[in-house]
Parts: sequence; C-alpha cells; structure tokens
Amino acid sequence: MMSDYPAYSRAERLSDAAIHVAGVAAGMVGAGVIVALALRWSDSPWVWLGAGVYALCLVAMLLASALYHLTPVEHWRGLLQRLDHSAIYVKIAGTYTPFTALAGTGPGLLASLWGAALLGTAIRMLAPGRFVWLALGLYLGMGWAGVVAGGDLIAALEPRTVTLMVAGGLLYTGGMLFFLWERLPFHNTIWHGFVLVATAIFYAALLVELSDERAPASALADQPDLAREAVLAPL
Repeated sequence: MMSDYPAYSRAERLSDAAIHVAGVAAGMVGAGVIVALALRWSDSPWVWLGAGVYALCLVAMLLASALYHLTPVEHWRGLLQRLDHSAIYVKIAGTYTPFTALAGTGPGLLASLWGAALLGTAIRMLAPGRFVWLALGLYLGMGWAGVVAGGDLIAALEPRTVTLMVAGGLLYTGGMLFFLWERLPFHNTIWHGFVLVATAIFYAALLVELSDERAPASALADQPDLAREAVLAPL
C-alpha cells in the first residue's frame, strides 16, 4: 500500500537519515545499558520487567521510524508508516512502565496508558489517514497523563526525575509544531531531532530514578563501619 510520502530534497533526506542512524545506534546501546543497570542495581523482578519493556519499546519506535523514512521500496511505505505511527503510542506507554515499577504505584494509570496505546494502534493500523487530530491528541494526552493525572506516581518519584520528565514532555510537544509545519525546509529533520533529544532526557530521568535502587546496597556496605563505631564508642 502506497503512502503520500512528501517529496523532500536530497539534503533533507540525508539530514533525516543521519538523525535516524544516530538514533537507532544510540537506542540499541542505551537499551542494553538500561537493562544491565536494572539487573545490577535492583533486586525487583518488576523493575527488571519494566526496564525490559522500556528497552524493547524504545528500539521498536526508533527502528519503525528509520524503516519508514529510509526505505527505498515505495510500495512498503504504507505499512511502514502505520507501524511508525503506532510505535509512538507503544513507546509512550513503554516509557511509563519502568517508572511505575520503580515508584511502586500507578497501576491504574499504566493500564490506562496501555489501553490508549492499543486504541491508538488500532486507529493507525485500521484507519490510516482518518481521525488525524484524534490520533495527535492521543499522543499528547498519553505523554502528559503521568504529570497531569499521575499524582501518586509523581509524588513517589525523585524531584529531579519529574523535572526531566517535564522537560522531555515540553520538547516532544514543541517538536510537534515542526512536524505539522510542512512548508518549513527540513521540518522533518527538526522534528526527529526534537524526538531524539526528548527521548534522551526521558532516558536520563529513568537513570536518575533507577540509580536510587543502589541506596540499600550502599547502606549495607556502611553497616560494618557503624557497628565498629558502636563498639568503640564506650572505650
């Protein structure tokens, strides 16, 4: 099935290709690192699962976008476009998954996000080109759901984590203006640049929150010194 892919200039295509190649490479490395750190820093199977889900969704989104925008086979673009647009919903829900595992709260919010991801995927796969504003609104609604409606989740996260999540959300939202500004030269490259930077910021937020899982191990390591001080204090 064909898609109405814009007639970008050679320079626009090359710049967008560079963004995608860098994104896929960084995403694959980052996915492996986050899973390894989760296994090393946390003893919770739910955190391991959350990190694994996030890693898979991250790589899936980056690959889907790269395949759609870089494929030389025009008759594949229709299907690849659907997968590209659907993967964004999955990535948003997948991003919130490890945060809820780390915070130990927000199962209702997470279930709602995955339900919205299924709805968005159904719209994109079964009715491409229709309900465009509903689909875009669903992206934004899902992205900001944790900040607006996830009171318990936000309260349980580190302030630095929340700050990074808000910054990433603002970049995603601001980037959509360039996605819609189709007459602007290099608008697609700019949009994907916003996506990569925002993705990196959310990744950093997850690293910040995940690093707190090391605290119990550090405390245990300090216990021998505390015990020795307690014994020597009366002497």
